[in-house]
Amino acid sequence: MNDPAFDTDVLTQFLNPEQREAVEHFEGPCLVLAGAGSGKTRVLTTRVCRLILDHGVPPDRIMAVTFTNKAAGEMRERIEGMLGRPPSGIWMGTFHALGARILRRHAPRVGWSRSFTIYDAEQTLRQVKRSLQDVGLDPKRWSPKAVRAQISNAKNQLVTSAQFVEDHAGGFDLFLKNVARVFPQYEEALRTQDGMDFDDLLVLPVRLLSTDEDLLQSFRERFSFILVDEYQDTNRAQFRFLELLAGGHHNLMVVGDDDQSIYGWRGADIRNILDFEASFPGASVVRLEQNYRSTSVILDAANRVISQNVDRKGKTLRTERQGGAPIVRLEAADESDEARWIVEEIENRMLENPDRTHRDFAVLYRTNAQARALEDRFRRRGLPYQVVGGVKFYERREIQDLLSYLRLISNPRDRDAFDRAVNYPRRGIGRTSLERLAAFASEHGLGMLEAAERAPEIEGLSAGARRGLEALSDLIRKYSIEAAHSTVGELTNALVEDLDFLTTLRGEGPDGDDRADNVRELIAGAADFDATRVMELEEDDRDHFTDLDLFLQQVALVADVDRHDPGADTVTLMTLHNAKGLEFPVVFISGLEEGLFPLGRSFDDPAMLEEERRLFYVGVTRAEDRLYLTWARQRRRAGEISHSYLSSFVQAIAEGLEGRQTARIKAVSHVSYRRRAERPSAPESPDVDLDESFNQDRPAYIKGERVTHETFGSGVITEITGFGRDLKVTVDFDSAGRKKLLVRYAALEKDYF
Repeated sequence: MNDPAFDTDVLTQFLNPEQREAVEHFEGPCLVLAGAGSGKTRVLTTRVCRLILDHGVPPDRIMAVTFTNKAAGEMRERIEGMLGRPPSGIWMGTFHALGARILRRHAPRVGWSRSFTIYDAEQTLRQVKRSLQDVGLDPKRWSPKAVRAQISNAKNQLVTSAQFVEDHAGGFDLFLKNVARVFPQYEEALRTQDGMDFDDLLVLPVRLLSTDEDLLQSFRERFSFILVDEYQDTNRAQFRFLELLAGGHHNLMVVGDDDQSIYGWRGADIRNILDFEASFPGASVVRLEQNYRSTSVILDAANRVISQNVDRKGKTLRTERQGGAPIVRLEAADESDEARWIVEEIENRMLENPDRTHRDFAVLYRTNAQARALEDRFRRRGLPYQVVGGVKFYERREIQDLLSYLRLISNPRDRDAFDRAVNYPRRGIGRTSLERLAAFASEHGLGMLEAAERAPEIEGLSAGARRGLEALSDLIRKYSIEAAHSTVGELTNALVEDLDFLTTLRGEGPDGDDRADNVRELIAGAADFDATRVMELEEDDRDHFTDLDLFLQQVALVADVDRHDPGADTVTLMTLHNAKGLEFPVVFISGLEEGLFPLGRSFDDPAMLEEERRLFYVGVTRAEDRLYLTWARQRRRAGEISHSYLSSFVQAIAEGLEGRQTARIKAVSHVSYRRRAERPSAPESPDVDLDESFNQDRPAYIKGERVTHETFGSGVITEITGFGRDLKVTVDFDSAGRKKLLVRYAALEKDYF
C-alpha cells in the first residue's frame, strides 16, 4: 500500500530501464548483474523503499546484507532520505554483523553466553599460537598464520574440527596432520574463554538454523525479503546462510558482478554467482551495463581486459561519456623512479586544473609492500596522503593495549585480554609469577583473572607481584560494575585516567605523542558511539548487554576500508583489493610488471590468473576521468632486485595507450642506442643495465649542497672524490652521521626543500 505522503514514481523516474526492472521485481529469486559504476546502490535502496511503500512490507520484515559497515551506513542513510523517516526494524549490515546479532540472542543454544567476546585477527592469531604450544608444536616451525588460514578455510567450507580430524589426522600431509591436532584445541580454548572468531559468526548461525527447525521457521517468517550486495564475494558458509533463510519464500535478490570476484584467496566462491539460477530455479536475471562513472576510453580498455576471462556470465559496459583522455602507460627505471614520476604528475595535474584537489587522486598497488617507496616520495614532497590497508588503527599496539582492558571488563574469561593487560602498564609482575599464576589457575579450574583475585593463596609469588595482581583484579571489578550504568565513552575516559595511560605513552620516546593521540582518537570514537546503530535492542535484550559489549562488537567487526575518509583532502594510497567499491577522478595503478601483477604463482593456475585479471579490471574501473598504468624495469622485492617486463594485462590493451618514459629511462635508452651504434656486432639484450644511465641521469654534485638518501635521510655533501662510475661523495647526514657513498648506487637526490 502506498504512503499517501509520497509518490513512489519519484523513486524510479531517474532510473534507466534495466535499473527499473530490478527495482520493480517483487517476489521470487532475482540475480542483478551490476557492472562497475552501474548504480547498484541506488537499485538496492530504491527497491527497499518500493517494498515498503508500494507493497506494504514492514521494514522489520526486510534483511539487507552488505560487505562493509560503511556500505550499510550509507544504504541506511539513503533509505531514510527517500522514506523521510528511519526504516525502523530493518536488519542491515555485514554477514558477520548480522551473524553476531543472531548469536547475541541464541548463542546459549550452541554453548556460548550471549555476551561472548569477538576475537579480532590479532587475538585469533595469538590463540592459535597458544594452541600450537598446548599440543606440543613449535610456533617457530609451524607458522601460526598458516595454521589459522587453514582453520579459517575449513570453517568457511563448513568443515567441523571433528570432520577435519577424521579427514587429515591419519593422512600423509604432515602440515594438515598437525592442523588436525590444533583445530580441536583451538576451538575448545575459544569456548572456554567465551570467545568467537570471525568465522564463528558465520558458522554458528548456520549450525543453529540447520539444527533447530523452529528457530529456522521463525527467521523465515520474520524476513520475507532478503537483499544481498557484493554477492560474488560470498563463501560456502554465507551461501548456506542465505539458502536457509530464503528456503521458504525464495524472495532473495542478490546484486553482484562476477567480473569483480577478487576474494577467492580468502574463501569466496565465484560459483555462487555463476550458478545462481541452478541454486534458485526460476530466478530472474537483470544486467546493469550502463556505467555512470568512467569515460569510454577507460571502459573500452576494461571491456577488452575482462573479455579474456572464460569463467564469467558476460556483459559489456557502456557509457554516455564518450571520448576522454588517453590512458597513459608509464615506464620507470625502478620503484623510486616510478614514485617520483607519480608524485610529479599529480602536482602537474593540479597545476593544470585548479579545480583538482588531492582527494581526486588514488594510487593503487597489488601488494602492501609497494607503499613504502610511494610514501617516502609523498613525504619528501610534502604531499598529503592517507594509506588504507597499512597498519590498521585497531591493530596498533597502544590501541590493542587499551582494548585489552575493555575486553577484560566485558568478559573476565578472555585469556588473551588478560595476558595483554597484565603486562601494560608495568606493575611488577614477571614471567615466573605469571607462570605460577597460570599453574594455579589450571589446577583449580579458574580463569586467569579469577586466579589473580586469589593471589595471596599462590605460593612463590613476590609481594610486588601479589600487589600487582590484586590491583589489576580490583580495577577490572570496579569497571565491570561501572559498565552496567555508564556509557562506553565515560568508561573509557575514566579508565585511561585511572591507568595514567597517556602519561605512560608519552614517556616512551619520539613515538609517544603519536600513540597518545591514537588513544585520544579511540576515546573520541567511544564518546560518539551509538549502541542503537549496532543492534536495536528488544525489551528482553536490555539486561544482557552493556554499551561496552556492543562497542567492542563494532570495533571487532570494523573493516580497514571503513576507515577511508573520502572527505580528507589527501591522495589515497591503497591495495587494489581495498579499492573495490570506491571511485576517483584520477587513478594510478602502479607496479604493473609480470610476476608482480599478475602474481607469478598465478601462471600455473588458470582460475587464479582469471582472478588476477578481475582484480586488474577492478582497478581500471575505479577511474572516472584519467587512468595511468605504471611499471618499472627493476624493483626491489624481499630484499632482492628483480628485472621486470611489462605486465601481460597491459600488453593486452596496448592499442590506444599513450606511452611515456621517465627521464631516467630516456637517458638509459639514449645511452643504450648510442652504444649499440658504436658496437654493431654486439647482440641486443632485452635487459638494460640501469647503471648505464649514470652520467646522463645523475645530476652533478657540488660540496655544500643538500641531498637526500632513501635510508639515511637528508644531509650535506662535504667531499667529492673519483670520476665517472667511481665517483664517491661523503655526506654528513642529519640523523645517520657521516657516510661515504658510491654515487651510482646511492640514488641520491637533490634536496630542494
